[in-house]
Amino acid sequence: MTSPAGPPAGGGAGGASPAGSGEGRKRLKLLAVTACPTGIAHTYMAAEKLQQAAERLGIDMKVETQGSIGAENVLSDNDVREADGIIIAADKEVDRERFAGKRVLSTGVADGIHRPEELIERVRSAPVQAGAAGTGAGSGGSGAGGAGGGHERGAAYKALMNGVSHMIPFVVVGGLLLAVSIALGGHSTAEGIEFDKGSFWFYVNALGGLGFQLMLPIFSGYIAYALGDRPALVPGMIGGFLAADAVNIYGAEANAGFLGAIATGFLAGYLVVWIKKVKVPRFVQPIMPIIVIPIVSTLALGLFYIYVIGRPISWVFTHLTNWLNGMTGSSAIVLGALIGLMIAFDMGGPVNKTAFLVAVGLIGTNNAVMGMAAAAIPVMPLGQGLATLMRRRLYSDQERETGIAALFMGFFGISEGAIPFAAARPAQVIPANMLGGAVAGALAGLSGVEDSVPHGGPIVAAFGAVGGVAMFFVAIAAGTVVTALATNALIEIKQRKDGGRAPRAAAPEPVLAGVGTGTGAGVAAGAGSASGAGAAAVRAGSAAPAAGAGQAAARPEVLSGYLTGQTVKTELAAGSKEAAIREMARMLAATGNVRDVEELVRVALAREAQGTTGLGESIAIPHAKTDAVSRPTVGFARSGEGIEWGALDGTKARLIFMISVPEAAAGDEHLRILALLSRKLMDGGFRERLQSAPDEPAILDVLREIQ
Repeated sequence: MTSPAGPPAGGGAGGASPAGSGEGRKRLKLLAVTACPTGIAHTYMAAEKLQQAAERLGIDMKVETQGSIGAENVLSDNDVREADGIIIAADKEVDRERFAGKRVLSTGVADGIHRPEELIERVRSAPVQAGAAGTGAGSGGSGAGGAGGGHERGAAYKALMNGVSHMIPFVVVGGLLLAVSIALGGHSTAEGIEFDKGSFWFYVNALGGLGFQLMLPIFSGYIAYALGDRPALVPGMIGGFLAADAVNIYGAEANAGFLGAIATGFLAGYLVVWIKKVKVPRFVQPIMPIIVIPIVSTLALGLFYIYVIGRPISWVFTHLTNWLNGMTGSSAIVLGALIGLMIAFDMGGPVNKTAFLVAVGLIGTNNAVMGMAAAAIPVMPLGQGLATLMRRRLYSDQERETGIAALFMGFFGISEGAIPFAAARPAQVIPANMLGGAVAGALAGLSGVEDSVPHGGPIVAAFGAVGGVAMFFVAIAAGTVVTALATNALIEIKQRKDGGRAPRAAAPEPVLAGVGTGTGAGVAAGAGSASGAGAAAVRAGSAAPAAGAGQAAARPEVLSGYLTGQTVKTELAAGSKEAAIREMARMLAATGNVRDVEELVRVALAREAQGTTGLGESIAIPHAKTDAVSRPTVGFARSGEGIEWGALDGTKARLIFMISVPEAAAGDEHLRILALLSRKLMDGGFRERLQSAPDEPAILDVLREIQ
């Protein structure tokens, strides 16, 4: 890694003066920070593109990468002091306080990849970053964004996504534990699905319930944290508890659900940002973040919620209940559509609970109303899960994985499986959910479906509690399909309105095995060779093949010896993604490092099913973490015709690397290899040399540049 005091990695001591500059004029020095939600491919691609653009323009540049293996090539105080401007190409929060007094341009990581020269030009007239007093750690940095921000994600958007990303594990763990316990240990009663008290599945169900109890406090707390930093975490989480369980905490008639948690998160975050701006005596300043701000903000938010927010929610709950009870004698289709709309609207909030409790209250006298609700309850998670399968490119790797879990939860009638999608894209997901819920409820009402258990989803049919089972499943299927189609259509409309850009920061990141799942102490040192001084070292390495001709034994290994002549192929015979992976897996097996070729293929294809590894620029990096291989092994192959790999830029894969590592190496060597490849493959000249190399030895010579 380059020493902070040394020359920037992207620049050089020599080189031409900047265009248009006079002889002897000070060489422009810029800094950059790149970061993406998953922290591998796009983080390093943007860093490499910015450094290449700076070299072409005769500008010194040092780039700090904030990847999943931690921050590398970190910008020092000296770097910042000497810098003429800072570019932040990131789709996650980056601390800007250290750049106070400098021109700061903030934008998305994709701009760092596709428009590096434009960013370098725009940073010269970017606004000056305000000092700490004017900007909270997560306040959005209005001074840094401003007119120069371009496509920067707003502070509110980033805060919302911060809450969503922290909430998802609680949704998945809680939901799956509940689903498994219901399937294996639950039995239907007039009171709902119950468990034998003290049994194994009783406790599994209780653990799942705890996960759901924490879901909204975590969601609200981390929205607040993104806006107001650590002092906002306490009021945000306490506000989330009020939204999740106001009925038990202070005797409210209804909980606000996830919409209430969004409100408390933003209220807590902005309240803390405002309190930070209040001038206080010097002797009070040390205790402000740990005592004063958390206590004042928690009291203010909590009392405001109880007296101002809670009362309207109770009013809505009461009047909705009365209104809906008056509808029970009307048309079954209209009533079913209304029940479905309300069930789908807020997934646990007052509107949802109103419809559900009215339906439960009529069990025994009019089971058809519960049948309408039971058909609508699973539509949201099933529909969102199906949407991620139908149009995978619209979703991030995390969303696709959550979609699989949502499908499972939907089968067991756990509508909360759709909350992460509704929280991330409320304007698109909630209307689609409501439309699908209305269709399911109306069809159930039309066909006279009945349910004698206060629960929903296909599981109640498995327990024998549903009358009219065939139409019950038809209603669920129709609502699910309508929800999925409507969700994807609305997302694409939003994308077109945004000028055809990728829908969200997290969405376009190709999924890479091992990303975000672990780091490992050895990674930083290894991957550091691809940051800091990586660009200079790689460029220097490009001369090595010529110098080392005829001395094969002395030539450096490719990727620590994981890629050899045995694992290089000049032309793939395969014409499809699956066939290419299978052909490359057989090639890797020739090294003796593969114990089970079919298992390696299966794992690689399973990763592809979760999200394409086509990175664009005619590159694909399929990969697998499996003990079907005994040591890390990397293969490279070319395809003259190109193979459709689902890349976001529409290019076919012509340069294909396949990485296979044992499970034990997934957190260190795997990430190091990915970081090295991601950066080097952004060099157009390198790709051209790799494409035109005439034979396997020549290909290996080019690949040695990665060292």
